[in-house]
Amino acid sequence: MPVSRLLARFVPPTFRALLCLIGLLSALPAMAQEALLEILPLRPFNFDIALRQQSFAPDDREITLQAGVTALRYGDGEVRLGYQYFSIHTDDFKTDQHAVFLNPRWNNVVDLLDFPASMPINRLLRHILFGPLEDRAIPYVGALIGTVLSAQGRTSPGLLYGGQAGVRFPVGRGISLDLSLQFTQYEVNFRGESGESQQWLFLTGIRY
Repeated sequence: MPVSRLLARFVPPTFRALLCLIGLLSALPAMAQEALLEILPLRPFNFDIALRQQSFAPDDREITLQAGVTALRYGDGEVRLGYQYFSIHTDDFKTDQHAVFLNPRWNNVVDLLDFPASMPINRLLRHILFGPLEDRAIPYVGALIGTVLSAQGRTSPGLLYGGQAGVRFPVGRGISLDLSLQFTQYEVNFRGESGESQQWLFLTGIRY
């Protein structure tokens, strides 16, 4: 007796429908399975620190610290929560600034240029920019929006905003090397005066 007749005779219609549904779901592209909303996955973490102590011309000490976790992730999009501490102490002045910001970013951004079919622009850019690492590189762009507070008398926090571009290279399970260029502009109080400051940071570190 053919298998189809055996199924029709001994397997209930509801169970047959369930089998068909399972078959259809298993045939969906892997991308559809990966595009799930993750809330507070936390990883990858990042922690970057720069320390400088100089004894002459000028005599000062500088500390920059930045840390972050992943708050949301959906496919190639994610939102990170970051904190930055920036401090300069000299004989003449000192400033300590604390910033908290959201960092929405889009990973594999060049893959949006997956056309034309004969020579996709994204493959060409990956080959030019990353050479033999083109298939491992994860380029991204992001924005930053948050607030900054100076310890020198400002009573209200100032607005912080900016952007970033970078690339991440996975080097092991859950570990990657991250290189990025970040620009921020923010309102800050310095020596009793309020104004806007611009900051460029080149960051490199391990994300895990």
